[in-house]
Parts: sequence; structure tokens; C-alpha cells
Amino acid sequence: MARGNTRQRIQDVALELFAEQGYEKTSLREIAERLDVTKAALYYHFKTKEDILVSLFQDLTRPMDELIEWGGRQPRTLETKQEILRRYHAALIGAAPLFRFMQENQATVRELSVGETFKERVVSMVDLVQEPDSAMTDRVRCITALFSLHAGMFFMNNVEGDPEEKHEAVLEVAIDLVTQAHHGRH
Repeated sequence: MARGNTRQRIQDVALELFAEQGYEKTSLREIAERLDVTKAALYYHFKTKEDILVSLFQDLTRPMDELIEWGGRQPRTLETKQEILRRYHAALIGAAPLFRFMQENQATVRELSVGETFKERVVSMVDLVQEPDSAMTDRVRCITALFSLHAGMFFMNNVEGDPEEKHEAVLEVAIDLVTQAHHGRH
């Protein structure tokens, strides 16, 4: 966790505490104590724990937005689609703790409506890797490709093996699915 600045350290520690004892039970005071800073220092960056959570989602959605924008400017080739999956996979791995939080605190995620914006972006990502005139099976392949990247964040934890190898396998399966769908079009 070599993320340097105070804002990022607050986010990291908050997520750790949310994971340990639950979002509801965690107070700003506890976050400040674990960071060994005054509550005022914490307050300078974030007024509430909701602010911390929203900022974490923004940090995840920013790379997604950049990727969606980048993908929209590229030719719709297989190479582009594969690169989109690679970049998205890397962004997800970077946001693994946030993903675990989303999985374990679905009610909070819904309440803060951050879940909605995330869902919209996932829909945009699917649009980038599938063709509008694709057969239904190919559309399912593209959706499954993205969900295998998401599933790789949670379910692969229960699978024995080297984490690096698991990440590569998940990406390979996603790329296979999109490649198959790309070749399946008329």
C-alpha cells in the first residue's frame, strides 16, 4: 500500500475498516484513530464516511470513463476489443478492495446510488465489445466476457492457485469469448 497522499491513505484505511467491521459500524473517529491523525485533519478531506465511499467510486469510474471514451474513438476491430478488456481488467484489479466492499454491502451501494452509475458504465463497456447486429448468442458472449472479469474479482478467491495465474486465466477467457463473438458476426 504505497499510495502516498493523505486522501488515498484515508480511503485505503476506511475500506480496511469497512471490510473488518462493516460500513455501518465504522465511524470517522475510528478511521482517524487508525490513521493516527486528528479528526480535524480527516475532516479537511472528507466530511462524512459517505464522502469517502463516493470518492472511491469516482476513482474507479474515472478510468472506466476514460476507457469508454478511448474505446469509442477506436476502430471497432478485434484488437481494440481485446485492448479494452485488458485495460478494464487492470482497472478492476486496482480496485479489488472496493469490489469486495460492493459485494458485501449491496444495500449501502444501492442507497448511495453509486451502484446505478456503475451499472450504466458496464452497459457502455458491453456496447464497445459487441456489434449492434450481433446474433443473440454473440451478445451473450460479450456480456459474459465482462462478467467473467467481475466474477474473477470475487469467485476466483475460492479457487486454488497462484493469483497472477488466475488473473491471466480470467482475462484469457474474456478475450476468447469476445473473439468468438467478433468472428461470429455476419
